[in-house]
Amino acid sequence: MDDLIAEVDRTCDAAHRPGGQEQPDWLALLTVAANLAGQLQALADDLVEDYVEHCRMHGSSWTDIGTALGVTRQAVQQRFQAPHKRYGPETMTDDLRQAMVHVKQAAVHHRNNYIGTEHLLWGLTAEDNTATRLLRAADVSPEDLHKAVGARLSMGASQAAERIAWTPYSRKAIAIAEERAEAAGSAGIDCDHLLLGLAQIGRGVAAGVLSEAGVDAATLDGRPRLCG
Repeated sequence: MDDLIAEVDRTCDAAHRPGGQEQPDWLALLTVAANLAGQLQALADDLVEDYVEHCRMHGSSWTDIGTALGVTRQAVQQRFQAPHKRYGPETMTDDLRQAMVHVKQAAVHHRNNYIGTEHLLWGLTAEDNTATRLLRAADVSPEDLHKAVGARLSMGASQAAERIAWTPYSRKAIAIAEERAEAAGSAGIDCDHLLLGLAQIGRGVAAGVLSEAGVDAATLDGRPRLCG
């Protein structure tokens, strides 16, 4: 606590009133403290989501995860599961819908009870689309990426394909993709938007594969959008 208070005092420009007055500007300090608390909460959320993702990847059920967090299965699913209703087929372009077919097939084939960033990148690089064209424009081979991420797909033990849920990093990637689609005035989320989302979050298997190939959000952002 003392360290946090010291950080608030250090970063608040108006922490102390001019002229040597004893009373600091408490409202200014409160504003800085609230901003710092928000950053810490976001960091705490990311920490929990990181471990939820690893639990899902290693076969933990939503019931087990809920028990570990001290909440119900329904509560933990509501917080961390895929936003199926928000990101339905009607929110995606034809190319992304086709890519999602490959995504689901990869998860089912490997008996994974989750859709991770690795499944998303595998699906995005399975066929020609705006994501693969964006990669080629950045001098990156989609075929090589497809092979690299395919090697990262591990076999699980799930038999219930209808219970597959997106991991927190995948949910973040599609949320970023939606923001980019809206900013670009696109009628739907496209493959290149999701590729940029995967690169921008900088975490997860896909981000590792992209990084090894020399791809990051900055590299892709400077490229013109190549539509079909």
